[in-house]
Formats: sequence, C-alpha cells, structure tokens
Amino acid sequence: MIDNAAVSPDKLFYTIGEVAKMFNVNASRIRYWENQFDIIKPHRNKKGNRMFTRKDIENFHIIYHLVVERGMTHEGVRKKLSENRDDTLHNIEIVRRLEDIKRILLEMNDNLTNAKNG
Repeated sequence: MIDNAAVSPDKLFYTIGEVAKMFNVNASRIRYWENQFDIIKPHRNKKGNRMFTRKDIENFHIIYHLVVERGMTHEGVRKKLSENRDDTLHNIEIVRRLEDIKRILLEMNDNLTNAKNG
C-alpha cells in the first residue's frame, strides 16, 4: 500500500528513506529500481545522497503499480512504458480513484455499523 499522504506539495526533494517509507519497501529496492528504470533520475546533494523529486515519486508510483500490484517483470514494465506510457498513466489514475472510493465506502459502512450497534 502506498502512503500518498507523505507527498507534500511544499516539499521539493525527498530522501531515499522517505521514498522507501512511502512505498513500504526497503531503500535497496528504491536503489534497484533507480538502476533498472531510466525514468528515475534523482539529484545528488553535496554528500552524494539521492534526493528525489515529486516527478520521481510519480514515476515510482507507476513502477510500484506495475511491478508490485500487477506482478509484471522489469522488462515488461520497461516495454510498457516505452510503448504506451499515457495509457498506463490513465489506468493507474483509475485504480487510484477506485481505491479512494473503496476507502470511503468502507468508512461509511463502519459508521453505519457503529450507529446501528451504538
């Protein structure tokens, strides 16, 4: 599950630890995906630490969705992104909206159950 709340509109850069926490994965997976997918291009600070932008976070969302949620291989993801990126982005947005609707419906169900029992 991705923690979308961790992305702040005011923040310009995110550390590898913050990104790993957002996606509930190890930092090593973030480094691996950075090496596997050329759409991830972190900046480096003076110490050489990776600093990811919101665009990188969006690209991680795409990769996470395709690799973790849909079970695609890295080669399959690279092919899909090179052939049909816009369609992939559209599908991911639909999935996000459906997840939001599901969350709202579950909250409504809990509220109704609590009101009925209380």
